[in-house]
Amino acid sequence: MIIAVDGPAASGKGTIAKALARHYGLPHLDTGLLYRAVGVSVMRAGGDPADAADALRGCNFEAALLEDPALKTESAGRAASLASVHSQVREALLERQRVFAGQAGGAVLDGRDIGTVIAPEADAKLFVTARPEVRAQRRFREMESMGAGVGYDAVLADILARDERDMGRSAAPLCQAEDADLLDTSDLGIEAAVQRAVELVEARTAQRF
Repeated sequence: MIIAVDGPAASGKGTIAKALARHYGLPHLDTGLLYRAVGVSVMRAGGDPADAADALRGCNFEAALLEDPALKTESAGRAASLASVHSQVREALLERQRVFAGQAGGAVLDGRDIGTVIAPEADAKLFVTARPEVRAQRRFREMESMGAGVGYDAVLADILARDERDMGRSAAPLCQAEDADLLDTSDLGIEAAVQRAVELVEARTAQRF
Protein backbone atom coordinates (compact mmCIF):
# COMPACT_ATOMS: atom_id res chain seq x y z
CA MET A 1 0.00 0.00 0.00
CA ILE A 2 1.32 3.42 -0.99
CA ILE A 3 0.19 6.46 0.98
CA ALA A 4 0.93 9.94 -0.37
CA VAL A 5 0.83 12.88 2.04
CA ASP A 6 1.21 16.35 0.53
CA GLY A 7 0.86 19.84 1.91
CA PRO A 8 2.54 23.18 2.61
CA ALA A 9 5.22 23.92 5.22
CA ALA A 10 4.28 23.36 8.89
CA SER A 11 0.90 21.88 8.03
CA GLY A 12 1.57 18.75 10.06
CA LYS A 13 2.06 16.46 7.08
CA GLY A 14 5.37 15.06 8.35
CA THR A 15 3.97 14.19 11.77
CA ILE A 16 0.92 12.60 10.18
CA ALA A 17 2.99 10.66 7.63
CA LYS A 18 5.24 9.23 10.36
CA ALA A 19 2.20 8.23 12.40
CA LEU A 20 0.62 6.52 9.39
CA ALA A 21 3.87 4.66 8.72
CA ARG A 22 3.90 3.37 12.31
CA HIS A 23 0.21 2.49 12.19
CA TYR A 24 0.51 0.43 9.01
CA GLY A 25 4.07 -0.84 9.55
CA LEU A 26 5.38 0.86 6.40
CA PRO A 27 8.68 2.61 5.65
CA HIS A 28 8.49 6.40 5.55
CA LEU A 29 10.30 9.00 3.46
CA ASP A 30 10.21 12.72 4.14
CA THR A 31 10.98 13.85 0.60
CA GLY A 32 11.50 17.39 1.83
CA LEU A 33 14.75 16.19 3.40
CA LEU A 34 16.09 15.46 -0.08
CA TYR A 35 15.54 19.08 -1.12
CA ARG A 36 16.90 20.34 2.19
CA ALA A 37 20.00 18.24 1.57
CA VAL A 38 20.39 19.87 -1.83
CA GLY A 39 20.01 23.33 -0.29
CA VAL A 40 22.52 22.66 2.48
CA SER A 41 24.95 21.08 0.03
CA VAL A 42 24.77 24.17 -2.19
CA MET A 43 25.24 26.59 0.69
CA ARG A 44 28.22 24.66 2.07
CA ALA A 45 29.82 24.80 -1.36
CA GLY A 46 29.35 28.57 -1.41
CA GLY A 47 26.70 28.43 -4.12
CA ASP A 48 23.24 29.93 -4.49
CA PRO A 49 20.22 27.55 -4.30
CA ALA A 50 18.28 30.01 -6.47
CA ASP A 51 20.80 29.38 -9.28
CA ALA A 52 19.79 26.36 -11.37
CA ALA A 53 23.34 25.18 -12.06
CA ASP A 54 24.40 25.45 -8.41
CA ALA A 55 21.24 23.66 -7.27
CA LEU A 56 21.74 20.82 -9.75
CA ARG A 57 25.30 20.27 -8.52
CA GLY A 58 23.89 20.08 -5.01
CA CYS A 59 21.89 16.97 -5.97
CA ASN A 60 25.08 14.90 -5.76
CA PHE A 61 25.03 14.87 -1.96
CA GLU A 62 26.15 11.88 0.10
CA ALA A 63 23.36 9.82 1.70
CA ALA A 64 24.83 10.53 5.14
CA LEU A 65 23.78 14.18 4.78
CA LEU A 66 20.15 13.13 5.27
CA GLU A 67 20.98 12.49 8.95
CA ASP A 68 22.60 15.93 9.47
CA PRO A 69 20.73 18.08 12.06
CA ALA A 70 21.49 21.11 9.87
CA LEU A 71 18.69 19.95 7.56
CA LYS A 72 16.14 20.87 10.25
CA THR A 73 17.10 24.55 10.37
CA GLU A 74 15.02 27.36 8.92
CA SER A 75 17.85 28.35 6.56
CA ALA A 76 17.85 24.81 5.13
CA GLY A 77 14.09 25.09 4.58
CA ARG A 78 14.46 28.36 2.70
CA ALA A 79 17.29 26.94 0.59
CA ALA A 80 15.21 23.85 -0.19
CA SER A 81 12.28 25.98 -1.33
CA LEU A 82 14.57 27.96 -3.63
CA ALA A 83 16.28 24.87 -5.05
CA SER A 84 13.05 22.95 -5.60
CA VAL A 85 11.83 25.54 -8.09
CA HIS A 86 14.28 24.22 -10.70
CA SER A 87 12.89 21.46 -12.92
CA GLN A 88 16.39 19.96 -13.29
CA VAL A 89 16.59 19.44 -9.53
CA ARG A 90 13.17 17.80 -9.34
CA GLU A 91 14.07 15.50 -12.23
CA ALA A 92 17.37 14.54 -10.57
CA LEU A 93 15.58 13.49 -7.36
CA LEU A 94 12.54 11.93 -9.04
CA GLU A 95 13.85 8.39 -9.50
CA ARG A 96 15.09 8.10 -5.90
CA GLN A 97 11.61 8.91 -4.64
CA ARG A 98 9.82 6.59 -7.07
CA VAL A 99 12.06 3.67 -6.16
CA PHE A 100 11.22 4.21 -2.48
CA ALA A 101 7.50 4.38 -3.23
CA GLY A 102 7.62 1.25 -5.37
CA GLN A 103 9.30 -1.08 -2.87
CA ALA A 104 7.62 -4.35 -1.96
CA GLY A 105 4.80 -3.87 0.53
CA GLY A 106 4.44 -0.16 -0.10
CA ALA A 107 5.51 3.00 1.71
CA VAL A 108 4.41 6.35 3.09
CA LEU A 109 5.88 9.46 1.47
CA ASP A 110 5.28 13.07 2.38
CA GLY A 111 6.15 16.15 0.38
CA ARG A 112 4.55 18.55 -2.03
CA ASP A 113 4.10 16.53 -5.23
CA ILE A 114 3.78 12.93 -4.05
CA GLY A 115 0.19 12.38 -5.11
CA THR A 116 0.52 14.34 -8.34
CA VAL A 117 3.99 13.40 -9.64
CA ILE A 118 5.95 10.89 -7.55
CA ALA A 119 3.22 8.33 -6.86
CA PRO A 120 0.04 9.25 -8.76
CA GLU A 121 -0.96 5.58 -8.40
CA ALA A 122 -0.97 5.79 -4.57
CA ASP A 123 -3.73 3.84 -2.84
CA ALA A 124 -4.52 6.75 -0.53
CA LYS A 125 -3.68 10.44 -0.87
CA LEU A 126 -3.96 13.16 1.74
CA PHE A 127 -3.53 16.89 1.28
CA VAL A 128 -2.74 18.25 4.72
CA THR A 129 -3.05 21.98 5.24
CA ALA A 130 -3.72 24.66 7.87
CA ARG A 131 -4.19 28.40 7.93
CA PRO A 132 -0.91 30.30 7.35
CA GLU A 133 -1.11 31.99 10.74
CA VAL A 134 -1.48 28.63 12.47
CA ARG A 135 1.43 27.14 10.55
CA ALA A 136 3.60 30.15 11.35
CA GLN A 137 2.77 29.86 15.04
CA ARG A 138 3.74 26.20 15.03
CA ARG A 139 7.03 26.89 13.30
CA PHE A 140 7.71 29.85 15.59
CA ARG A 141 7.22 27.68 18.70
CA GLU A 142 9.45 24.99 17.22
CA MET A 143 12.21 27.50 16.51
CA GLU A 144 11.83 29.04 19.97
CA SER A 145 12.38 25.62 21.53
CA MET A 146 15.57 25.31 19.50
CA GLY A 147 16.80 28.65 20.76
CA ALA A 148 16.47 30.43 17.41
CA GLY A 149 15.90 34.16 17.86
CA VAL A 150 13.40 34.72 15.06
CA GLY A 151 10.20 36.73 15.51
CA TYR A 152 6.73 35.48 14.64
CA ASP A 153 6.24 38.10 11.89
CA ALA A 154 9.42 36.96 10.14
CA VAL A 155 8.32 33.33 10.35
CA LEU A 156 4.89 34.17 8.91
CA ALA A 157 6.48 36.14 6.07
CA ASP A 158 8.72 33.18 5.28
CA ILE A 159 5.76 30.76 5.32
CA LEU A 160 3.81 32.97 2.90
CA ALA A 161 6.82 33.40 0.60
CA ARG A 162 7.44 29.66 0.59
CA ASP A 163 3.78 28.97 -0.23
CA GLU A 164 3.98 31.37 -3.16
CA ARG A 165 7.14 29.74 -4.52
CA ASP A 166 5.82 26.20 -4.04
CA MET A 167 2.44 26.87 -5.63
CA GLY A 168 3.74 29.15 -8.37
CA ARG A 169 6.63 27.11 -9.72
CA SER A 170 6.25 25.63 -13.20
CA ALA A 171 7.74 22.26 -12.24
CA ALA A 172 5.42 20.11 -10.10
CA PRO A 173 3.71 22.94 -8.20
CA LEU A 174 2.18 22.31 -4.80
CA CYS A 175 -1.48 21.45 -5.34
CA GLN A 176 -4.07 18.98 -4.14
CA ALA A 177 -4.40 15.91 -6.36
CA GLU A 178 -7.91 15.48 -7.73
CA ASP A 179 -8.31 12.19 -5.84
CA ALA A 180 -6.71 13.38 -2.58
CA ASP A 181 -8.66 13.85 0.64
CA LEU A 182 -8.29 17.27 2.28
CA LEU A 183 -7.25 17.33 5.94
CA ASP A 184 -7.21 20.76 7.56
CA THR A 185 -5.30 20.59 10.84
CA SER A 186 -5.81 24.24 11.83
CA ASP A 187 -8.05 23.37 14.77
CA LEU A 188 -6.89 19.83 15.47
CA GLY A 189 -4.40 18.51 17.99
CA ILE A 190 -1.87 15.90 16.90
CA GLU A 191 -3.89 12.89 18.12
CA ALA A 192 -7.09 14.11 16.47
CA ALA A 193 -5.29 14.88 13.21
CA VAL A 194 -3.67 11.44 13.11
CA GLN A 195 -6.97 9.73 13.92
CA ARG A 196 -8.68 11.61 11.11
CA ALA A 197 -5.85 10.71 8.72
CA VAL A 198 -6.21 7.01 9.55
CA GLU A 199 -9.97 7.26 8.98
CA LEU A 200 -9.44 8.83 5.56
CA VAL A 201 -6.88 6.21 4.54
CA GLU A 202 -9.15 3.39 5.75
CA ALA A 203 -12.06 4.77 3.74
CA ARG A 204 -9.93 5.01 0.60
CA THR A 205 -8.32 1.59 0.89
CA ALA A 206 -11.65 -0.05 1.65
CA GLN A 207 -12.72 1.00 -1.83
CA ARG A 208 -9.60 -0.49 -3.43
CA PHE A 209 -9.03 -3.75 -1.56
